Amino acid sequence: MAPELRLLGLSSARPGLVCRAVPQSLATARWSAQQGWPVHPLAAGRKTPVGNCDACRRSGHTHSGCRCITEGRWCHGFRAATRDAERIGRWWGNNPEFGVGVSCGPAGLVVIDIDAHRQSLPDRSRLLPGIPIPEQVDLTGLTNGFHTLAVLAALRNAPDPATDGSTLRVRTPSGGLHVWYRAPDARPWQSSAGSGGGRALAWQVDVRAHGGYIIAPGTTTRAGTYTALSPVRRPAVLPTWLAEELERTGHLPQERPAGPRPIPPRALQAVVAAGGGRQGAFSVLSSVLAEVTACAAHTEGVGFSEKLNRASYTAGGLVTAGHLTQEQAEQILQDAAAGARPGQDRRAAQIIRSGMTAGSRRPLYLGRYG
Repeated sequence: MAPELRLLGLSSARPGLVCRAVPQSLATARWSAQQGWPVHPLAAGRKTPVGNCDACRRSGHTHSGCRCITEGRWCHGFRAATRDAERIGRWWGNNPEFGVGVSCGPAGLVVIDIDAHRQSLPDRSRLLPGIPIPEQVDLTGLTNGFHTLAVLAALRNAPDPATDGSTLRVRTPSGGLHVWYRAPDARPWQSSAGSGGGRALAWQVDVRAHGGYIIAPGTTTRAGTYTALSPVRRPAVLPTWLAEELERTGHLPQERPAGPRPIPPRALQAVVAAGGGRQGAFSVLSSVLAEVTACAAHTEGVGFSEKLNRASYTAGGLVTAGHLTQEQAEQILQDAAAGARPGQDRRAAQIIRSGMTAGSRRPLYLGRYG
């Protein structure tokens, strides 16, 4: 007999009906897709997506434009998530050991991820970002994300999301809790990764939304099973006060004007002013850099990786031809990438290295281009 459908409580199932042939993982994936949530496979017993194919592991390769996704393969994790019944049946039918991840952005989900890790308290400024906690406040007993989120809710005179019985809540094997909500509007609510830097709601409280995924209830890892706390299986709408807190803490992208920036990066200006490149080199490089910097107006879907790779290729050719030094070119590209995609320095550096290496094989002489 197949494993019992532990948590799903499918609304279409009749009392006493036993699913004998459908693996738990496939049932979970199908049920999630029926809710309107795109799903993707997780590695057996783990919380991470199944690995990419060999071609997609190569240096400089990205998800944008990758044929694996369009041809129905699971490379690139949550970006390959789907609701296609045939694809789901093939992925989990052939690999019942896979777990199930849900791509939060396309699913319209905002999930509050509460951790209960044993860690030392950080500086008071990081407990509730943007909310000062005076030194005279006794923090004895505050040890995890359940506590910081409860304090935040109390400050806003609002119910604690961890006790919100109106929405889907999923206990994690580590003792944490996932509180699932539906996005209140079509704005691209952003994920966060705790309070280690950048946006954060509270210490040991992450947010899973655009740019992230959440583990579907019913999925089992080596640590245990993600289990719903109550019969509620549908996420409620994100409470207004929580939406306001997420906006306050940077979980919505800042509005930026569309179109190329009229001024090239400061590093490029400095190189030109110092005589490090002639006007022809300036024109060639600034035109491709404008495409990179224009990506700042959109969080995804504009081919940032390809545009940065093209600019890096061009810079590599200019370096080989003697119009820029390697250090100058790298600084120019890093500045442009950081402005368009803050916080993605490692990814950008990989693309820059790969593109410049390829471009260095074809020098760009100014007589041909300027």
